[in-house]
Amino acid sequence: MTLTSPYLLLSLLALPLAAGIYLLAERRRMRYAVRYTNVDVLAAVAGGREWRRFVAPALFVLALATLCVAVTRPRVSSIVTSDKATVVLVLDVSGSMRSTDVKPSRLAAAQKAIHVFLARAPKRLKVGLILFAAEPEISTPPTTDHKLVAEAVDAAGNFQGFGGTAIGDAIALAVHVGLQSVNGQRQTAAVTTERANGLVSILFLSDGRQNRGSLQPLQGAARARDAGIPIYTVALGTNGASFNFSIPSQPGGFNGGFTMISPNGPFPNFAGLDPDPVTLRKIAKLTGGQFYRAKTAGAAEAAYRKLGSSIARHRGTTEVTSDFLAGALVLLVLGSGISALRAPRLP
Repeated sequence: MTLTSPYLLLSLLALPLAAGIYLLAERRRMRYAVRYTNVDVLAAVAGGREWRRFVAPALFVLALATLCVAVTRPRVSSIVTSDKATVVLVLDVSGSMRSTDVKPSRLAAAQKAIHVFLARAPKRLKVGLILFAAEPEISTPPTTDHKLVAEAVDAAGNFQGFGGTAIGDAIALAVHVGLQSVNGQRQTAAVTTERANGLVSILFLSDGRQNRGSLQPLQGAARARDAGIPIYTVALGTNGASFNFSIPSQPGGFNGGFTMISPNGPFPNFAGLDPDPVTLRKIAKLTGGQFYRAKTAGAAEAAYRKLGSSIARHRGTTEVTSDFLAGALVLLVLGSGISALRAPRLP
């Protein structure tokens, strides 16, 4: 425990003074002994209970000592969350996220994992959501309304994301959004000149590898590193997965669907179905974040549960003046109650 104003501990010098005044009052009271003819009855009332006379005064002195400590504004070490902290969730919603190698599907598993994170995240934490496939898009700007973010996560399946995976561009947009949240300035996604000062983190989940976009993954990660923003990456899915891609019915057009298989099959050049753990691990390492490999829905939930309990929290100090004041009040109430109970029995 540390004290904001330690010199105010000098107020504890009032305690010996209070004790002296009490002892002086007790001595003066004993000079006026009450005459009682029946000594046996008096002994039965007061005998063996002499120590109880000092319980109430002791509580009052302890309450005074607690108040003296309270005025110094004590602080204790604890895990705290900054009011300006921001987490940007980046979710891959490309067509491969419909794959069912992770039950019930990769996208559904990712959505559930994010809900686990939101349930664990501090209420004061600002959370934003970016959805991306061939291009990234801000679904919700950073907000403390986690319910709004959860609704946007549930609606992620409506995102028209078939067409590729732009990891680098998605990271660059997340950096821009995070800096804008903590700095309150208009940033450009092209150039990063501000630093997040440890107040921004990015949670990045993808099931594929880069095949679209203007920035390469490590180029986007370099922007996050330069801004002091760690990226926590999750590679979701297994290798060799497949999914059915259906084309909606259109008048006079083709109705039906087809299956994409990776790495070999009807579309051997389509590599977006396999996760890219190597690149995502490099992104996390370059930015000072952590990498998680999730081949099952349970693994994804475990990763986000851990992140929800730890991310945006840091060791700091919390003022506990109110706790000391409450303790002093309790001691005063107890002392007053004991005094009231004993008052009728005093000679």
